[in-house]
Amino acid sequence: MHQTQGQTRRRAVHRSQSALTSQAACGAPGFTLVEVLVALALMAVLALLSWRGLDSMLRTRDITGARIHTVALAQVSLLQWQADLNAVQALPLLMNDTALSWDGRVMRLLRRSGTPLVPEDRLNQTQTPNDAAQPAVASADAGMQVVAWTVRDGHWWRWQSPDLRLRGDVLKAWQQAAQWGQNPNDDLRRFEARLMPVQSWQVFYFRENAWVNPLSSAGNSAAPATANHGLLENKAGAANPLATPLPDAVQIQLTLDGKYAPDSGKLTLDWVNPAYNPSRS
Repeated sequence: MHQTQGQTRRRAVHRSQSALTSQAACGAPGFTLVEVLVALALMAVLALLSWRGLDSMLRTRDITGARIHTVALAQVSLLQWQADLNAVQALPLLMNDTALSWDGRVMRLLRRSGTPLVPEDRLNQTQTPNDAAQPAVASADAGMQVVAWTVRDGHWWRWQSPDLRLRGDVLKAWQQAAQWGQNPNDDLRRFEARLMPVQSWQVFYFRENAWVNPLSSAGNSAAPATANHGLLENKAGAANPLATPLPDAVQIQLTLDGKYAPDSGKLTLDWVNPAYNPSRS
């Protein structure tokens, strides 16, 4: 009898606790549908702003990288042009001792080769532009190179011949450089390189204390033989009276469009002949 009454009391207490727990659960605070929708909208806005910021950072990185590449290419192009002029050297009694030529479109230079010197036992393994075996030579001189510069298709282009040691090869490469500047074929294009973006360019020579057009009579004038003004002498020791010496300085003016080039407007660069003596002019 006592056990039955105890069990009845425990069951009543259990039912009372269950009822209280159910009432507490039903009365707990929660989120309404409007609150959930507002939270989702805010999260969407934050995600959109974050994506725009990330996209802006990526675009800035790409623009900065392209700018750095363009500026570096321009620096390399200008340094290469100066290096070619610094290495200019005429050959006696060849092409009237001409080492620099400008026809209004193409600048051609005859320069010392920039190829590193090779051991003497490997010299005969090299080939001429005509794929003929090199004759035996007694030095490790890499020879000469013909270089040409021109503007085509909105870029500055450079053409370079292989190393040359025979006068006949030099003459042929000199003619090929002129052909490359006017109407290049696939074979000549193998030796070209596209450099910085340029729309057009002009060239001026400094002679007799004045900037002159290279195509004018003053620009192509030969120096008097008695002055030995930059002339190379022939085997007999006499200067070639028909030789056209290097100018005292060369100036180029490159027209840039600003779209692909680092800047817009004109870029002027001067090269001064190391043999130029202002007091002698």
